[in-house]
Amino acid sequence: MRFEPHTRIAASLFVLSLLAACASEVKKDEPAPSASPAAAAPSAAPAARPAQPGAVAGNPLNDPKSMLFKRSVFYDYDQSAIKTDYRSLVEAHARYLRDNPGATITIEGNCDERGSREYNLALGQRRAEGVKSMMTVLGVRDRQVETVSFGEEKPKAQGHDESSWSQNRRSDIVYRKVQ
Repeated sequence: MRFEPHTRIAASLFVLSLLAACASEVKKDEPAPSASPAAAAPSAAPAARPAQPGAVAGNPLNDPKSMLFKRSVFYDYDQSAIKTDYRSLVEAHARYLRDNPGATITIEGNCDERGSREYNLALGQRRAEGVKSMMTVLGVRDRQVETVSFGEEKPKAQGHDESSWSQNRRSDIVYRKVQ
């Protein structure tokens, strides 16, 4: 496969350009993102999932003050593009994975209850793959990241309103092996 590295680079650049193009759109009925992407998490967003037991003490994955403590990327309705507010979060996890080549993660794509089961599984997979693509472009090894879609099967919020749905439209970064 002589052209595989070139094809992979071209595909990565294409994905980045799509992400940049999608994230630059500001909808009239939504507030503009704040100046600090790290502080721009939705107020309805649930607390981040803590690191797995047995993780090394002092690890930034366990520090609530660290960006790495946050593990969820949230999406607009029927969207899989990573919003500007969450790019710094994905970049921080990519940096950690790049600096710790023995660490591995699973990115779990999730949806709200609207849409068919098949549609939601596909949308959840697109969400998880989008996060993975951004991480691999940032230098994370492909073998460090797995993706899975749960569709609407693993909601964080049980309600049937926008507040609940916004918490269920997410990709969760789950560390399987921490180095």
